[in-house]
Amino acid sequence: MKVLQLGKFYPPFFGGMETHLQLLATHLQASVDVHVAVAADPSPPGLDTEGSVRIRRMRTYGVVAATPICPELFRVIRDVQPDLVHIHHPHPLAMLAYLTSRTPAPSVVSYHSDIVRQRALRHLIAPILTRTLARSAAILVASPQLIAESEVLRPFRHKCHLVPYGLDTSAWSQVDVATVAQLRRRYGPRIVLAVGRLAHYKGLDYLIRAIREVDATLLIAGVGALRQPLEHVIAQEGLGARVHLLGSVPDVRPYYEACDVFVLPSTTPNEAFGIVQLEAMAAGKPVVNTALASGVTFACPPNVAALTVAPRDSAALAGAITRLLADPELRSRLGEAGRTRVAQEFQASLMSERTLGVYRAVAATSSAGIVLHAQRSPGAGARRRTR
Repeated sequence: MKVLQLGKFYPPFFGGMETHLQLLATHLQASVDVHVAVAADPSPPGLDTEGSVRIRRMRTYGVVAATPICPELFRVIRDVQPDLVHIHHPHPLAMLAYLTSRTPAPSVVSYHSDIVRQRALRHLIAPILTRTLARSAAILVASPQLIAESEVLRPFRHKCHLVPYGLDTSAWSQVDVATVAQLRRRYGPRIVLAVGRLAHYKGLDYLIRAIREVDATLLIAGVGALRQPLEHVIAQEGLGARVHLLGSVPDVRPYYEACDVFVLPSTTPNEAFGIVQLEAMAAGKPVVNTALASGVTFACPPNVAALTVAPRDSAALAGAITRLLADPELRSRLGEAGRTRVAQEFQASLMSERTLGVYRAVAATSSAGIVLHAQRSPGAGARRRTR
């Protein structure tokens, strides 16, 4: 089976959905012929091969409403001639390209989140999204909360399959101890960590203000449009010595290992899951998250692996962080429970098996007569590039 994955971006672009797409493609490559088409940012346009995954990085003519403008999308389906198209929503241009392609290939849609903040965009793409979901053979959703809460998904619940995100936990046991020790010497003894794009819904301004009341250093790893406004908040609060915007971090694992508490302070259901919570849990770290009508607390449940507070509440964030920093036994209990939960429920192998099961079901009912086949793949480190 030849599967074309249509996403916005791909690593080294920094983001949870990009990490998810790469991990899914990597784990599927032993069973299907995986092609990926994404915007060329920050990498230049061209073709990559990672293992047997073929990545087409398309020239980008700007980004509008968080959507990369890639005209090449409208011929990529014709060029690849896939047996199945897997669209990662939100990605209106990819949906439009599929609808206008006249391909006989069925589609699967990963519905990562509702569009919450960009109301104009939501109304503009509603007809395209509705037609895409109606035509899709299956819809993959990462949490039961999103299936239950999304008004967009309500007419299509019969097509929804619960496929939680996964993590390759084996990678989290391979941490450079010297780097961890260096980070603790530089930023310790109490380190609070946040990881993610510098975007409005991440709630990082509330977290920065919370640090006024916490005896700790805050590290924020990630890039995005809000860097300058966040720098202003840091200066305004006089926290330049205790809050550090790290930018893009090539390997974030030592930072998880070095921290005492991980915080996901998101403010809206745009945060549909919080994959970074899985990373913190895999590292055995306790989490402070927020009570959103999304999969955030499904991934990391209150009083199991996290302390959960109301969104947009700096005082509550400060209280939860301080409580964890003051109670090593509580930190250990939540951290170990989180590690166990990831190992049992959120393995990347389990995510890929569930996805493959959906592909099989689609193939079995498709008039295209798709054949699923195993294929050999080069070693994990293999990578080629052509232009």
